[in-house]
Amino acid sequence: MAATGQTDSHGMRRRGLLKAALPLGAGATALGTGPAAATGNARSEAPARRDRDRIDVHCHLIPDFYRRSLAAHGITEIGGVPVPAWSPNLAVNFMNRYGIQTQVVSVSEPGVTYLASAKDRVAMAQRLNTYTSRDLVHATSARLKGRFGGFAVLPLGSAADEQDVSHAVTEAERAVRDLKLDGVGLFSSYGGKYLGDPVFAPLMKALDDLCAMVFIHPVTPQNPPDLGLPPFLYEFTFDTTRALVNMLYKCVYQRYPRIRWLAAHAGGTLPYISYRTSLLTLTPAIAQQVGASGLDDSSPHFRRLFYDTALSPAPQAMMSVRELAGTEHVLFATDWPFASALFLGAGDPAPQLDETFSPAERLAVERSNALAQFPALAARIGAEPA
Repeated sequence: MAATGQTDSHGMRRRGLLKAALPLGAGATALGTGPAAATGNARSEAPARRDRDRIDVHCHLIPDFYRRSLAAHGITEIGGVPVPAWSPNLAVNFMNRYGIQTQVVSVSEPGVTYLASAKDRVAMAQRLNTYTSRDLVHATSARLKGRFGGFAVLPLGSAADEQDVSHAVTEAERAVRDLKLDGVGLFSSYGGKYLGDPVFAPLMKALDDLCAMVFIHPVTPQNPPDLGLPPFLYEFTFDTTRALVNMLYKCVYQRYPRIRWLAAHAGGTLPYISYRTSLLTLTPAIAQQVGASGLDDSSPHFRRLFYDTALSPAPQAMMSVRELAGTEHVLFATDWPFASALFLGAGDPAPQLDETFSPAERLAVERSNALAQFPALAARIGAEPA
């Protein structure tokens, strides 16, 4: 699996590249992605500076016990990036620098897929979810209270089977009902099986019964071409797209309408190619025969998904998302700590958003849209859902 630190040729090339490119501070600024890359042709003047009100829906936790387990299995990089430092204090410091009130944390690739036995996967998923609930989401200390939400990780392996899915159903129900987490995290694929695969049907039914918010995070797909670059740059976006399109044609959105889906990184490449990937669901000839007009140019199911801004705040991505799903379906995200090299100062963490959204719309993207979709989080921080 590409998340591992094994000395394969792909990994050697990625590590060589990363040594040359990381930390990404100077390079990020030169590419226009760093905090200093303020936009010069914003749609409207920047919103008033806020103290601490952003809700970050895509960021990750790496507790020490999990980091040690990864290292014991030879996993030292994820998506081609060395496993970054993380602690609750580091997370709070980051939030305070960038006006973020709350992070909704999740477990990134590889989740628990690196563990060989179902028993070990269940144990690690339970430990991670209990930690997230007890020590972060429902923490009572003054420093941590109200600063975290959480998506559950499920005990699915790299070759998910019926046993794995049964365990995943049990853990999803425990995480949402008992641990009071804010949703469930799934990967775009598991060992080449995408989320529309029939093996996941019992899990989809359970998530539908829970009316869950489900966060789809990408993974490195099986056997990607080696371009000598870290997979997070492009392979992650492609695998997210595969998952979303796969679920459309496997009728997951139609069969399980109460699941709310949050797609990482602006949905990968989906917004840009949403029309093309919807072609087999559109019937323009029939519409013409009955005199219908204004036919959707993309699947309406794609329009009902939610999309985050992580690593995608520039107008090339955000305008496409806005055109597809509307401002109310866009949620602010940073992908911290994996994207920590892009955040070198303080203040506005995503100035590029000004090129797509008005000041009022930015407030919705960065706060009220999330409050509407995470009512339990809104209650914990004493905010009114939008």
